[in-house]
Amino acid sequence: MKAILLLGGFGTRLRPLTNDTPKQMLPVCGRPMIEWVCEHLHRHGVDEIVLSLGYRAEVFTAAYPHGRIGQLAYQVAVEPDPRGTAGAVRFAAEACGITGTFLVLNGDVLTDLDVGALASRHASSGAEAAIALQPVADPSPYGLVVADPSGRVLSFSEKPDPGSAPAALPPGERPTISAGTYVLTSAVLARIAPDRPVSIEREIFPQIVADGALAALVADTYWLDTGTPQQYLAANLDVLEGRRPLAHVVDGGAVPGVPPLEKPAGGVHPEAQIRTSVVGRGCQIGPGAVVQRSVVGDGCRLAAGAIVIDSVLGPGVAVGAGAALCDFSVVGSGEQVAPGAVLRAQRQPPPD
Repeated sequence: MKAILLLGGFGTRLRPLTNDTPKQMLPVCGRPMIEWVCEHLHRHGVDEIVLSLGYRAEVFTAAYPHGRIGQLAYQVAVEPDPRGTAGAVRFAAEACGITGTFLVLNGDVLTDLDVGALASRHASSGAEAAIALQPVADPSPYGLVVADPSGRVLSFSEKPDPGSAPAALPPGERPTISAGTYVLTSAVLARIAPDRPVSIEREIFPQIVADGALAALVADTYWLDTGTPQQYLAANLDVLEGRRPLAHVVDGGAVPGVPPLEKPAGGVHPEAQIRTSVVGRGCQIGPGAVVQRSVVGDGCRLAAGAIVIDSVLGPGVAVGAGAALCDFSVVGSGEQVAPGAVLRAQRQPPPD
């Protein structure tokens, strides 16, 4: 089966990390996020992908110049202008000759969803499309989806108001959201206007629901939207702490991930403290410095007494003596933090 990966967003909530780098190329424990996604798809039988690109498309093709990401061959569809999630799907499908049944995935979601099971659910349902649903405590940042016991979707509400979960849910049962993985058909493409931006969540799925033709698979599995500093940091720490495994067993054999480097060889003063953190290559960390629950990019320099807690440093950041970063602070590539400065995260911008 072929899959379209939606990768065209600007990553505004992860700025300044994404000023020059698309968010799907940001590393998770030393590997670009897109490699985690592609490895997952390969394990579940996907043999070719289409990268639906917009922002900084050249970064992807430069990183993978031979037309493959891991085990997967890829094609590229670069939108000439933003077309919305549905418009991007139609453009990519037409540009790369995709017809019939295919997968679509949001490229900034990390999940252990069994996409083969989703494809089987679609095939057995006879529906026009099928979507994966993920149970969550609060559906308001996402798309609230209500399905009947047979798996037919009854309603689809993109980013509902807080507290708007279905009142009829049994005690202890969580509402379900769209997990960002879909099985679509050519009939869905025909619904998408070719000449304007179209949202698949706000326009196309409600149309299909109204026709009784949207199936769903509820899968309570590992699932993480990596769009904010908190979520990006969680993606790294989930691997580091074993909530998402570094190796997966396929046909009796292990497919290894890349282990995180919690304390790099050399460059770390004996009196520095590094705890539950991912530290990149070539970093220099001075005496009395503290790094805790953080991601420190390649080539960073932390002077004596610097403190980095619950924060993310891009490559080549210099943190001056006695400076403190906390509360999900994010520092972009090559920036300098003055000695003694105290940085705390500011309010995040709205979703991309």
